[in-house]
Amino acid sequence: MPLVYQQNINSCTKLGVWHIAEDEDFFLGKVILQNSITHPHKRLQHLAGRYVLKQLFPDFPLELIRIAGTRKPFLQDEQYHFSISHCGEYAAVIASSRNRVGVDIEVPQEKIERIQHKFLTQSELNKIGALSTDRRQALTIAWSIKEAMFKWYGSGKVDFRGHMTIHDIEPNDFAFVANCSFNKEEVWPLKVHALMFNGISLAFLITEK
Repeated sequence: MPLVYQQNINSCTKLGVWHIAEDEDFFLGKVILQNSITHPHKRLQHLAGRYVLKQLFPDFPLELIRIAGTRKPFLQDEQYHFSISHCGEYAAVIASSRNRVGVDIEVPQEKIERIQHKFLTQSELNKIGALSTDRRQALTIAWSIKEAMFKWYGSGKVDFRGHMTIHDIEPNDFAFVANCSFNKEEVWPLKVHALMFNGISLAFLITEK
């Protein structure tokens, strides 16, 4: 299938979501499998994510991708900053030649309601509860927002309640915008955009390097 969502965020940053309906051979004809991934669906997600990178930026050097100890993929020369997220039949990618980025995609599930207090403070839960969407979707959006921040940070060892804070979340052109902060080593104010479409939650952010 083609990209089901694409956003040219600025002159050097693009976001895309692919609904995976193809088999592995479709992607192997266009991108290489860099890692030894034995699970068929995870391998398919891996290939789809890299395929979307090429769809967004045809000159993206897939062969130069390296994996950090935190499992974050990166380019050593930082020709592009990028973030990849997979969930179910979807792969989401954000990439930029200038900005530091993060992305997350999630399918709302019952589990999110059981673990809400593990990643949200009571103050955050109150703010999420005020959103004009159902509870499970609202919690999934909040999880996506924090996952996008986690991927933006990229260095692992993050306490989702202690190191990341959603100060407020309001409707905007992208559906929601959350004013947040990431509090580890120093405090970074972050603005995270989020939306629901096709029954999935998508969150992303960009900052200067």
